[in-house]
This record gives sequence, C-alpha cells and structure tokens, in this order.
Amino acid sequence: MDRQIIHTDMDCFFAAVEVLKDSTLKNKPIAVGGNADRGVLTSVSYEAKKLGINSGMPTRVAMQMCPQLHIVKGNMDEYSKYSHTVTEIIRELSPVVEKAAIDEHYIDMTGMDKYFGTMKFAHELRQKVISETGLPLSFGLSVNKTVSKIVTNESKPNGEGQIMLPQVQEFLNPLSIKKIPGIGHDTYLKLSEMGVRKIYTLIQIPAEMMFRVMGQSGITLWQKGNGIDNAPVVPYRENKSISDQRDFLTETIDIERIKALLATMITELAYELRKQQKLTACITVTIRYANFETVTRQEKIAYTSLDFFLLQKATALFNKAYDRRMLLRLVGIRFSHLVGGFEQIDLYNAVQEQYSLYQSMDNIRNRFGKKAVVLASSLKPNPKPRPQPECKPQNKTDVPE
Repeated sequence: MDRQIIHTDMDCFFAAVEVLKDSTLKNKPIAVGGNADRGVLTSVSYEAKKLGINSGMPTRVAMQMCPQLHIVKGNMDEYSKYSHTVTEIIRELSPVVEKAAIDEHYIDMTGMDKYFGTMKFAHELRQKVISETGLPLSFGLSVNKTVSKIVTNESKPNGEGQIMLPQVQEFLNPLSIKKIPGIGHDTYLKLSEMGVRKIYTLIQIPAEMMFRVMGQSGITLWQKGNGIDNAPVVPYRENKSISDQRDFLTETIDIERIKALLATMITELAYELRKQQKLTACITVTIRYANFETVTRQEKIAYTSLDFFLLQKATALFNKAYDRRMLLRLVGIRFSHLVGGFEQIDLYNAVQEQYSLYQSMDNIRNRFGKKAVVLASSLKPNPKPRPQPECKPQNKTDVPE
C-alpha cells in the first residue's frame, strides 16, 4: 500500500501573524527581527523576499538593500499561541499528526483514502485553518515526509500540491539539490564542487561513492534524491520530553541550595535541547516533601531553549509549588511539547552578546562534556554548617509523555 503523507507549513509564519495583528502591513515588505545594529531577521513576508530580503539576513544589511522595509520586533508568545491553535485544529480532524516545528505538521493518511479522498481532506483542512486563524497555509501530499515537504515548498505561497508515486522522480529530477530537506550551505558547496547541483545529477552517482565521499549522510541524501524516505509520522501525543530530577539522600530545607541545583539542571537540559535542535513549549517543576507529598506546577510558555528564560519560569513555578516550610526530599524539572527548531534570539529581548555566550558555552560542552561549564550560582558554598544535601541524579532524556 502506497503511503499518503501530508505536510503543512504556515507561510512566513511570524510575518503573517504580524500582518494579521496590523492590517496596515498587508502587501508591504515586512520582516520580523532584532535591532538594526546586531540583529538578524527571523521571518520575512513574500513582498520582502521579492526584493531580495531573506530570513537570517542581518537587519542592517536588509535595511540598506530595502529602505522601505518595515521591521517588526516580534512577540514569541503570540507566535506560540497561534501555533498551538493551528495544532489543535489539525489534531482534531486528523488520524496521525506529528508536529515537526512551530509552523509545520505531518499527517499520515495511509489507508484512509477508501473513506474519503486524501486530497479533498487536505484541501478542506487547509481551508478550515485559514478561516479560523486568518493565516495562510500551504500543503503538499505525497508518498513520504521528504517528498511531501518538497511539494509544499514548491506550492508556496498559500498553495497546495499533490505528487503521487508514479510522478515522484519526474517531479524531483529538475529541482536544485537545495530543495532537499536537510541540505545545508556546506553540503551544497561540497556537492557543487563535484558538479552536482540538480537532483537528477545526484541520483546518477552510485550510492557507494556517496558513502565514500560523505559517509552515512551521503547515503541518506542519495535516498532522498531518489524519493526514498521510510521515516514514520510520529504521533504528536507521543511527542517526547526531556527531564531531570534529584532525590536528596538527606532531606533539606536549604532553599537557596535547592534553587542553585535547579539552575544547574535547567542549564544542562537547555544545552541538550539546543544540541538536539529542539524547542520546548511547556515547563514542569516537581517537588516532594519529607512526608512524600508531591506537588507539581506546570506552565505553557513561548517556544524556547534559552537558559535565562527557562530559569525565570522554573524559579517562579518552584516558588508556587513550595508553599510551606517543610523539608524536601526531591526536586525535578521537565521540558515537554518539544518541536524541532532554532532559537529566535531577537524575540526574547536578549542581547546578541548573551546568545553568543550560550553558543561559546555549548562549544566548550561539545568538546569537553556537558559538565565542563556550570553556573557560578551552583558552586555557591552552603553558608550553614550542616552537611550539604546529597542527591541521586535521575536524568531522563527523551521520555515519552
């Protein structure tokens, strides 16, 4: 049975939300990004793209190229809210849904075509999202995740497309290898030096040669060029979380020390998020009193992987959870509702120097281990003479919800 996979993508998502909030921006070149000195653009409208402006471009350069460009600071809380709304609409109507990013979803409709046409379903779903949110949405329907995503990108802006098995290779062959999901700048340059710029040329290279040149990633790339992708659509309800908790061998009431421990756990977990190129939209703090009473506080947040933002939220949740002066025996932290994506630093009012510091710290951890860099607050000595609270780490990464 041929698979039927739908890929949906919110067109220029952040920019589209800003136009929805302010109709005077409609049909104008706009960009969401940071300050003109050191900021970069995180999302641009199609009107801006036509003028050569792209996401990731330094704001200063964009303004020089297009003085009439409207720069909007952006609000990650708003974008997260709309993202959750779109996800709920899709989940309500679809059998199997994977949330791949803040603005992307995969839907597995395999075997459902005997009940209703998959293309008709996708069209009606798209219209429902547009009518209920006011935001543009494009989709592609094909035999696997790779091809459906390429179909979506070729159907933009605000369009829909279908490529089924007999047409897959004919559809892929004339496209640039840049169209293959996952190809970065360095890979493109390496292949270009080999004379490979079109997918048709890529698939003429023997798989063994691709392996010798690029290793396993070369095989994966060759397979995608041939329209091969067996990756399943992972149901959103099974989306994974990342967590850590510490059981104290000696019950303690030293709250400052516990908060320092909490900060250490958050720093390590945030590093794991960035390492996996993921963002979290929900944070949970758990404490357990000496009488074994367990208290949990949870909050949905804007998608992020930034230490300082997560630490602020976790500290506030801890203060809500710990509402009586009793000894504690456990503290835990969990990040859930994970999606793939990169941090949009300029949307958190964080200075570029701060984010550069995170990147430098991550580079050190990548080289010397995740404990090579720690917060100074976690090294603060206990001012009281009683023994330090010992604890047993119980780190849990990628635990199904």
